[in-house]
Order: sequence, then structure tokens, then C-alpha cells
Amino acid sequence: MTDEIAAKIDRLESRGLIEDLVSNYCHGFDKRDYARFLSIWWDDCVWKIGPPFGDFSGHDGIHQAIHEVLWPAWEQSQHVTSNLVVEFSSPDAATGICDVDCMGLLTDNTDATFVGATYRDRFERRGGVWKMVEREVVIHHFNGFPGTRLTKPEAD
Repeated sequence: MTDEIAAKIDRLESRGLIEDLVSNYCHGFDKRDYARFLSIWWDDCVWKIGPPFGDFSGHDGIHQAIHEVLWPAWEQSQHVTSNLVVEFSSPDAATGICDVDCMGLLTDNTDATFVGATYRDRFERRGGVWKMVEREVVIHHFNGFPGTRLTKPEAD
């Protein structure tokens, strides 16, 4: 195999692994699977959620954001990411940008909420493993839907 073909295969495999990180962010958050959620981040990561939530650094910051800020605020949520574009600056570094729609039910409110945002990410491969170094959340809108209630389907 030539070096060029090996590099192309590595890039394709890396792109797939990065896509998994983006998906595991959503699955971990929405399914309240903290181990899955934490597994996508390097220990020196930065999660820039911005107003009204704040910015968080390292695994301790991720823990604080999830357990003290976000999960207590949402009774349930569902993230849907789309339009992921990944660009490599080297074989072991990449950036990503994608859009996200998140519907949820706040714990202090019976109304549904809808958030539309863009994620701007930095990924690094260390020791052969891809993880997220930084995620910046750019919120475009954060709206409640008064009178709209999210409920589980009734069993037959």
C-alpha cells in the first residue's frame, strides 16, 4: 500500500471516529449516560456553552456542567445534529462545525423548549485515540413553547 492510500484510509477512519464523538455527545447527554458523555472529552478540554450557562474546563468542569447546571435544568432532551463538516489541519488534529436542534422539557416548567445552535469543535488524536478538545456552542435561539407539553406515549 502506498503512503498516499494509507493516508486516505486513515482520514476516512478518522472522520468516522469524529462523527461518533459528535453522536455520542448527543446520546450521552440525552440518555443521561455520563460515562459515554465524558468519554468524548480529553481531560484538558474546554466546553464553551456561553450565556446563560457559562464555560467549563477539564473533566471537573464537564462534571459540574452536567450534574449541577444542565441535567438539573432539563427533565428530558433530544439533540439532533446535522450538517457536520470536518476539516483536518494535520493527521492528528481536526475542526468540525455542525448545527443542532434540541427539544426538551425544563424541570421547573411544564412547557417544551427548543434550542437551535451551531457547534464549533476542535478534535485531537492522542495515542491513537480521537477525542474532543473544545466545543463552542453558539446559540441562535432558545424558545419556549407555552402550552406545549412533552409526554411519553401511553402503553396499549
